[in-house]
Amino acid sequence: MVKQKILVIGSSNTDMTVKAEKLPRPGETIVGGVFTSGAGGKGANQAVAAVRLGGDVSLICKVGRDVLGDNAVKGYEADGLDTSGVLRSEQPSGVALISVDAKGENCIVVAPGANMDLTVGDIERSADRIREADILLLQLEIPVESVLRAAEIASEAGVCVILNPAPYAEVPEELFRYVTLFIPNETELSSFSGVEVRDEASAVRACQVMMDKGVSKLIVTLGSQGSLIYDGVNAIRIAPVPVHAADTTAAGDTFCGALCVALAEGEDLVSAANFASRAAALSVTRMGAQSSMPVRDELLTLS
Repeated sequence: MVKQKILVIGSSNTDMTVKAEKLPRPGETIVGGVFTSGAGGKGANQAVAAVRLGGDVSLICKVGRDVLGDNAVKGYEADGLDTSGVLRSEQPSGVALISVDAKGENCIVVAPGANMDLTVGDIERSADRIREADILLLQLEIPVESVLRAAEIASEAGVCVILNPAPYAEVPEELFRYVTLFIPNETELSSFSGVEVRDEASAVRACQVMMDKGVSKLIVTLGSQGSLIYDGVNAIRIAPVPVHAADTTAAGDTFCGALCVALAEGEDLVSAANFASRAAALSVTRMGAQSSMPVRDELLTLS
């Protein structure tokens, strides 16, 4: 099988996670949680998810000239990622502080550091790498103008541009014209479309708004309810894989990385979404971000 090349451009963070019985309210201190530290960042997460599932994956991100950046790059190389596009910044490496409750729900605060130093100039100097890719996967944890420029370069070169618009940020409308596949969750879809997503019918209306803005196709991720594919004509529900969730951190990132792998192997969007759902389901049974992401053979353990 000839694998298409996947390029991920995005963030790199070190995740510092505490799991406790409940998430704290404003002003409340929770004692007794278990602390872990590991690699994260939406861009790096999605790249690691893809390479572990068998993808031919390169990563462009920016890390500090510090121990956190050094350790992040070593980890990516150990997973088999092509890190020749990783850049260094005088800013500190990004850090995410994550709280997880007993049900696996989380809240996250990010100090982006070097991620916000990934400039338009950096993107333009990486233009050849972008044009050589078959699939470009983007998120919104780096400067929006850099995301826009990367999408523009890729689209002009005929590269499939996939945008996971997380975390939500205001973006220029021009960006949507370059997006082949848009993968928001229901909250993000509501924010970008202006349509409150409450059910499948409202999700379809919101999807149509995004298509009117220029997006070609959408997959709306719905957490424990699965996902919804919309191509302008058909709305197809992808059923969730039932598991006991320990930590939902990076489940969406696992979904996006896995989806790219399946598409790069020639699967259609429905088959790719089912593959991605299985990978994401397995990831939520474990703690952490990249530490929770499965390798290909592990998907066979899901019934």
